Amino acid sequence: MSQPEGKKAFINPIDPDKITENPHSLEYAHHAGSAIIKPEDQGKIKGRAVSAMEHQTDMQLSQLYEQMQLLASQAKKLNERKEISHFIYQAEMRFEPFINHTYHLYQRNTGKFSLSLVGPTQWGKSGQELTFIATVKLLADHTWDILDRNPDFSFSA
Repeated sequence: MSQPEGKKAFINPIDPDKITENPHSLEYAHHAGSAIIKPEDQGKIKGRAVSAMEHQTDMQLSQLYEQMQLLASQAKKLNERKEISHFIYQAEMRFEPFINHTYHLYQRNTGKFSLSLVGPTQWGKSGQELTFIATVKLLADHTWDILDRNPDFSFSA
């Protein structure tokens, strides 16, 4: 195309590498009325994600620790019932104990242990030779649960 005489050729001051025919594909605003586009701070995003991840995993670990403590406590109680049950089965029994019934364990003056149907307050003068050890209940698994005990007596050897 030829230029009329006396007119200078128009030189576009905008760098052709900085313009586009498709402004919607630019990663930045291309005029004053465009929406503000701010680059994301990747460190901030990762920091928030790591913080949320640590919070969630710490919470789950805490729940697992509580469950572990509960299981350990249950195992300890079961082991205590087992030990006490061995102790009670060594005692003299002149009857067959029934499940879910309450019985009373005593120690005679001779040092031997005896399981009885009679409670500590139900003895007359004949109970003077007995030392109350515990009130126990036979459970369905044939272990014994202690309902009341003499604080001066220990079942552990």
